[in-house]
Amino acid sequence: MRILFADGFDTERIAALEAEGHTCRVEPELGADTLAEAIGDAEVLVVRSTKVVAATIEAATDLGLIIRAGAGVDTIDIATAASHGIHVCNVPGKNAIAVAELAMGFILALDRNLVDATSDLRNGQWDKARYKTAEGIYGQQLAVVGLGEIGLALAERARAFGMGVAALRKAGRSEAAERRIRAIGIRLVDTMEELLGEADVVSIHVPSNAETKQLVDADFLAKMPDGATLINTSRGDVVDEAALIDALNNRNFSAGLDVFADEPSKGTDSFASTLASHPRVVANHHVGASTNQAQAAVADGTLDILQAFVRGEVVNCVNMAGEIKSACVVSVRHLDQVGVLAKVFDLLRARGLNVATMENRIFAGAQAAVATIHLSGPADESLLEELRNIEEVFGATARASA
Repeated sequence: MRILFADGFDTERIAALEAEGHTCRVEPELGADTLAEAIGDAEVLVVRSTKVVAATIEAATDLGLIIRAGAGVDTIDIATAASHGIHVCNVPGKNAIAVAELAMGFILALDRNLVDATSDLRNGQWDKARYKTAEGIYGQQLAVVGLGEIGLALAERARAFGMGVAALRKAGRSEAAERRIRAIGIRLVDTMEELLGEADVVSIHVPSNAETKQLVDADFLAKMPDGATLINTSRGDVVDEAALIDALNNRNFSAGLDVFADEPSKGTDSFASTLASHPRVVANHHVGASTNQAQAAVADGTLDILQAFVRGEVVNCVNMAGEIKSACVVSVRHLDQVGVLAKVFDLLRARGLNVATMENRIFAGAQAAVATIHLSGPADESLLEELRNIEEVFGATARASA
């Protein structure tokens, strides 16, 4: 396959792909505005933080797969990819520990005023009187908003420090997730008011989408006690920055932030931010997932997706229809010969029946196969008889789709 890496990637893993016969282009300098010109005939595009906009997808001639080497896919135009029949896959859960470690680091740094203390020492100032007092986080209450892999990883670490942890009760969680919640000792509550009202620290771990944009607004912050701490290692647009600045100025709030709404798109740039430079904020450069351990795990996950794609499998795809909508399912038992399915599809096309999905499985011995075809409309007896009349077909049956 021809693979374009539009961000940096591990050289050993690139070498392994090339040894398998793949052609790899590694161009980490590409950005959203230059990727369209570079995409060319790449069959696979791998990105970390580089945005993939509609123009890039439309400029590609052979693209079949976009891999986000990470969890969030808000930097990729998923709808345009879907309309062009291009799979978008991600690598979830591999960087959860790294992000949770940074969130925990923010909590500790804010409680012990580590940033200012270090700055004073580097400037040659000793001020033990200012820094000898800290609240301590043992027994404090942590509210986790977004109890996915990162939220759970943070909860485990916070409990090890003796913090109480709470989160919202949510229908539809897997039994494995529920067991993990119980094992950690997370208290589940029913309302956001209850969750925030008792929190000393609130940590945000939600994806960026229409529902979460500016989730942390003035009303959200008003539900938190005066003097509470907000941690955000998810996405910058989840927070109403003006509302947070107001709380920092007037309610003794503090914040640990790895992300910002208007952060630069390039790795190195100037950044004038009232929020990032606020004295009650400890901040970083959107690097929560950037530990060597996490990047190695994400790289391995990316290779797993690539190798599955070579086998004809698609894993962790985020833009396929979640539910197959079909009127009926037709099963055709046939000789495993070239051209048999083409005859089947010719009959379906003549009836105006679209195929929602299908699977063709070959029996042991490779002499016969069975095609299971989900159709957009009903298959009457006359169609089934026409299918049975195909010389290489043993039989055909139909049933209503469940």
